[in-house]
Amino acid sequence: MAQPSRSIPLDNVGDEATTDLASVGGGVSSTQALDRLIHERMRLGIVSALAVSDSMTFSDLKSALGASDGNLSVHARRLEEAGYVSCHKYFDGRQPRTEYRLTAAGRRALTRYLDHMEALIHATRRG
Repeated sequence: MAQPSRSIPLDNVGDEATTDLASVGGGVSSTQALDRLIHERMRLGIVSALAVSDSMTFSDLKSALGASDGNLSVHARRLEEAGYVSCHKYFDGRQPRTEYRLTAAGRRALTRYLDHMEALIHATRRG
């Protein structure tokens, strides 16, 4: 007999930076929480792309993620303010360039986020 699906309302949390996964079970303790800053689709895309590249320009990220200038700029700035990415602006000849890198804090945050998602997947598959 099929198990009823459980709805886990991760998107219905206010402006908190994290969502508690204790109610999900499956080895995720109540002290662990989902990083809401990374959980947003565009920001997850940015940190994921930077995790597999040494650095990426604004144009490269924009192309890879299919983002608009404004959308990418706002989300990259949020990650920069959190210390998850670093931003370096410079000129290549007369052309302004913006280059992003994932910081050590950003890599740790992504690793924690992926660990939480793996625990969530494991808990829901066990049910």
